[in-house]
Amino acid sequence: MLPGRLRQAMLLAGVNLTTQKRLAAAVLKCGKRKIWLDPNEVNEISNANSRQNIRKLAKDGLIIRKPEASHSRFRVREKLAAKRKGRHTGTGKRHGTADSRMPTSVIWMRRMRVLRRLLRKYRESGKIDKHLYHQLYMKAKGNVFKNKRVLMEYIHKAKAEKARAKVLADQAEAHRQKAKAARERRQQRLAAKKEAQLGEEIAPAPAPSPAPAKAPAAPKKK
Repeated sequence: MLPGRLRQAMLLAGVNLTTQKRLAAAVLKCGKRKIWLDPNEVNEISNANSRQNIRKLAKDGLIIRKPEASHSRFRVREKLAAKRKGRHTGTGKRHGTADSRMPTSVIWMRRMRVLRRLLRKYRESGKIDKHLYHQLYMKAKGNVFKNKRVLMEYIHKAKAEKARAKVLADQAEAHRQKAKAARERRQQRLAAKKEAQLGEEIAPAPAPSPAPAKAPAAPKKK
C-alpha cells in the first residue's frame, strides 16, 4: 500500500514505481514497506532502472529507508519508578506467597554473605585477630547479628572490653610485681638482721676484769 501523496503523484505522472521500490528494498536491505520515495521527484525516480541508479538516489536523499518502529518503554519506566516508591504493590497486585516472591533462604544467604564479607575484610586489615574472627563467624552463623550495623557495634564493644581487660591485667601484673619486690626486700632485711644477730652471739665475750682487793677490816672497839 503506497502513501497517499505518493500514490496521487504517481497517478498524476502516470508512472509505476513498484520496480524501483523492490530494487531499493534489496539495495538498502529492508522490506518494501520501509522504503520512502520522494513524491516530488516521481519522474526522476521512475527513470532509475538499475541498482546503481537506486544507490545514487538513496545517496541524494530521494529514497530513504524508514527508521525501525520501536515499542516505547516510557510508560514502563514510569511504572517502575512508581513501584520503587512503593506504589502499585498492594495485596491486589501480588501473585504468589510471600516466601515465593522473596524466599527466606535468599534473604539468609544475602545476610550471611554481607556479614562474612565484613569479617573477612576486618581480619585481613588487622582490625580483629583470628580468634575473634572465628568467634564472630560462629555467632553470625547462629543468627546473633541482624545486620552489618549490629555486627560492627558488637566488634567495637568487644575490642573495647578486650582493651579494658588488658589494662586491668597489666595493672594487676604491675601490682603483683611491686608486691613481690617489696616481699623480697623485706626478706633481705630480715635475713640481714638475722645474720647480724648470729654474728653477735658467736663473737667471744670480753675477759672479766679482776675484782679490787678488799681493805683490812678495822679492829672492833671494846
